[in-house]
Amino acid sequence: MNKICNRLAGTALVVILSLQGAPGIFAQNRKALPEDNGMALVNPGMGWMVFYYSNVLENYGSKLEPSDIVEDFPGMSTVFLRLPWSFVEPEKDKFNWEIIDTPAQRWLEKGRQVAFCITATENWTRQGTPQWVFDEGAKYYEVGGFLEPDYDDPVFLAAVEHMVAKMAERYDGDPAVAFFAIGAYGMWGEGHTVRTTPTHGHSWGFESQKRIIDIYTRHFRKTQLCISDDYAGHDDRRARFPIIDYAKSKGVTIKDDSILVMNPPDSWYHSGMAQIFWPEMPVILEHEHYGISVKFDAWDADLLLKAVEDYHASLLSIHWWPREFLQANKDAIGRINRRIGYRINMTEAEWPAEIHLNEPFHIKSAWKNQGVAPCYCGGYPCFTLKDRKGGILAVLVDTEFNIKDLGVDAPGEGVPFRRDVKFTIARVFTDSFGSFSRACPSGKAGIYFSVGTAYGSPTISLPYKGDDGHKRYYLGEVTLK
Repeated sequence: MNKICNRLAGTALVVILSLQGAPGIFAQNRKALPEDNGMALVNPGMGWMVFYYSNVLENYGSKLEPSDIVEDFPGMSTVFLRLPWSFVEPEKDKFNWEIIDTPAQRWLEKGRQVAFCITATENWTRQGTPQWVFDEGAKYYEVGGFLEPDYDDPVFLAAVEHMVAKMAERYDGDPAVAFFAIGAYGMWGEGHTVRTTPTHGHSWGFESQKRIIDIYTRHFRKTQLCISDDYAGHDDRRARFPIIDYAKSKGVTIKDDSILVMNPPDSWYHSGMAQIFWPEMPVILEHEHYGISVKFDAWDADLLLKAVEDYHASLLSIHWWPREFLQANKDAIGRINRRIGYRINMTEAEWPAEIHLNEPFHIKSAWKNQGVAPCYCGGYPCFTLKDRKGGILAVLVDTEFNIKDLGVDAPGEGVPFRRDVKFTIARVFTDSFGSFSRACPSGKAGIYFSVGTAYGSPTISLPYKGDDGHKRYYLGEVTLK
């Protein structure tokens, strides 16, 4: 498969008439050269995610009105809810679903996705783990005024398993859930235990981490899971670690929470680790709380874009008050939106000016992924013919080509992947009552292109004008005869 990724440009749709040879005749074809309009895209599994809960419940969604999902933030596709287990299951087997589902629904009803992290250890509240778990006998350590559970304790592990099973029962496999973070290990669910270790001389290692991962993978069979890269240690620059390899073997990806926490050259540590994951699974990035990063001179918007490139990131946090962050970083956000995740381009299309019903014809096209990551959810190119009233006359899907197979390259590199597919409209069938062909009126029709399901439903927004309101994009006209 050709690797593809050229720099974005332009807004025009160019339509060209060409002559294509055939035995004894010349058949007139139409050709279009769609140009990327540079706009931010909102698509599944990619883009910016706004924190609703982060570290403390008021960060950063609680200040938003119930009707406000920050739709004016270009490329915002996901809301991230990270909150303590003690707030979600305050009593044994009595879940406070409202604290999750209420804010989530605000984004879901606008076509966005949701992501979760339920944590067992926090330092802004006394405990992330519910008190009832400790009352049942789970061991814990007191560190600086907060409680950290013993991650090897069987009572704790049994309670985690029950909680995760209930979460999976409710959310696993729902296409509205972008990912679920494995949050029951370490501070803020990020794998940090360094504050406990020197105080109590206790260290949790590979087997402890593995048990937590196994609990989540037993129950979440469909939704993408992730762990923090800090399971391997926050500042060890190596790419390979036993626990990281184990997570990968279980289909668990990484989320790097360290972007722009430290000053250059330590703005991040694990872009090498990301190379193990991104060809198969989405890599997720979380930058430092923006205001804190600025305060300590660690913030650099150009480096944020470089992190997206180096990690081949699919999702990136908005880790601050979203509009304040947008106002201060508009240019960088625009540049990141042209690269983050996948960005599917159809750079060329050619089709007959006239299509004769019941006779085969060809549609040629050329495709690129101009983002930094594959389109993991996949989709198939489709050409739809519509009459002047917008009625669908024909749906022509190229099911032999899944756009998730498009490679990615640095800007300005790569060549398009070309397709030449034969279709027939209103094919004739014969039964005992004679020949029959479905009705398809002749006359002028518009031709649109899209990417979506194998049966022609568009699922992915493309960076073009001419949207019919359903993620189909106008190419030109064709005459049906």
